[in-house]
Amino acid sequence: MVTKARMEAQVPVSGTQCIWAVFGPAGCGKSTVGKHLADHFTLPYIEGDEFHPPANIEKMAAGIPLTDADRWDWLILLREQSLAALDPTRPNTTTTSDPAPLTPAPGVVLTCSALKRKYRDVIRIATYRNPAMQVRFVYLKADEELILERVRTRQGHFMKETMVRSQFGILEGPGAEEGDVLSVDATGTMEEVQMRAVEAVKREMEKGSLVLTA
Repeated sequence: MVTKARMEAQVPVSGTQCIWAVFGPAGCGKSTVGKHLADHFTLPYIEGDEFHPPANIEKMAAGIPLTDADRWDWLILLREQSLAALDPTRPNTTTTSDPAPLTPAPGVVLTCSALKRKYRDVIRIATYRNPAMQVRFVYLKADEELILERVRTRQGHFMKETMVRSQFGILEGPGAEEGDVLSVDATGTMEEVQMRAVEAVKREMEKGSLVLTA
C-alpha cells in the first residue's frame, strides 16, 4: 500500500518519463542507493545484477572480467525491461523486478555498472523511439581503495576484489558532453550517499524538463 508520505514524494511528470540509471563499479552502493531512490520517489526498481545470465555470473565469480560481447545482450535486456516497467501495454518478462504498472509510471530506477560510455549509450537508445522518454544516469563516484574495502566486507556476493580492479581499469568517467549524468560523491556512510543521490535527482527534476512536486 502506498502511504501518504510516499504519495507526497512521488514524482509526477507531465508527458515525460525517465529511466534513472544508477551506475558505477561494483561496491559503490548501486543497489542500496537505487532501491532507496525507488522507495523515496515511489518508482519501480530494476536490479541489473539479477539479469546477468549464468555464464556471466560464473565468469565473474571465477575472477574473469566480462567482455563487451558478454555485456551487450544484458544491457539491451535492462533497457527493454526498463521500458516495460514504464508501459502497461508492453509485456514484462521480468520475474524479479516490479511488474508493469496499470497506469504509466513517471520513471523507473535501474542499477547497472555502465562502466563505458558505449554501455551507457545502449540505455540511451530508449530515448530514440519516444521523444517523451528521457534517461538520466546517477554516477556513484568513489576511489578504488574505498570500493575495495567495501567489497571485502560483503558476504556471499559473486564480485571479488580482482573484479573490482578490472572494472576500475575499464571505467570511463562521464565526459563534459554527457550532460545526462549526475555525479554523486559515494564516500562516507551509505545514508549520506543516499541523501546526496536524492538531492541530485531533485535538483535535476527542478530544472524544468522533469517536474517534482512534494
